[in-house]
Amino acid sequence: MPFNAEDLVANPKFILAIRFHAGRMRGMFDAGPRLARLLASQQRWLLTQTAYALAMERDPADPASGFTAARLTGEITSRKVASRNTVLSFIEELFTYRFIAYEPGAERRRPRHFEPAEISHQAILGWLVSNLGALDLVDGGNRAAHVEAHPELVRILQPRIARNCLQDPLWREPAEDVALFLWTDAGGLIVDHLVSRMDLVGNDPERVVVGHVDSRALAADFMISRTHLQRLFAKAAQQGSIGWETTERKPLLWMSRSFVEQYSQWQAIKFAYVDEAFHWGTR
Repeated sequence: MPFNAEDLVANPKFILAIRFHAGRMRGMFDAGPRLARLLASQQRWLLTQTAYALAMERDPADPASGFTAARLTGEITSRKVASRNTVLSFIEELFTYRFIAYEPGAERRRPRHFEPAEISHQAILGWLVSNLGALDLVDGGNRAAHVEAHPELVRILQPRIARNCLQDPLWREPAEDVALFLWTDAGGLIVDHLVSRMDLVGNDPERVVVGHVDSRALAADFMISRTHLQRLFAKAAQQGSIGWETTERKPLLWMSRSFVEQYSQWQAIKFAYVDEAFHWGTR
């Protein structure tokens, strides 16, 4: 039986799974910053996953299926994730950086159908394997190894995960403290960085230590302004989500337990959909 979100949140190993996945996403950024930025905020995550799902659902016999500008715009604007102009700019960015291309012969047809480039297929496979590997940490399963051995499963699993996430308002619209990060430029990357560095050995009932964070270096790393990052940190500190512990050396950043719990509950929604899709697609 696949996990549900409540089971995951209640499992003491789930926090290890979240930290593992955050570290993998941080590594994906280091390997390919421009591509990883497609998952760098909640809006871009939803745009990217929905676009890929549409492409995987393409039926050559049905000209209305697949990834077109009109179809992506309809899926996204109907749920108020982004405006039409934002969707079109996003598609233009994908095309400019060759993350997508026209289907063969589609340049002169209307509507124009897009298909992911090989680098995009590999990125989504890496994202899926990371999620499955995190679930394996919870129960000792072999989901990640199975999909790595059968990468064609991505075409079956990803659309189901993406559609469930897009349709679920609890995933689409994270709770306030988490949303502060996720609805800002590169906010998802920043949270991944912090979560990947959580010290889970500490027993402070109120805080989880992250360690020293060099805001100048982090901003440069994620290609955002230091002012933007500092403003984001200041807002999060006002909400009590993060703070700094002064030491004799450098100040240490911490996240509140309540923020980590809120983030865990939100992540559990997606992980449950990933597990459900895996069980459905491999039964």
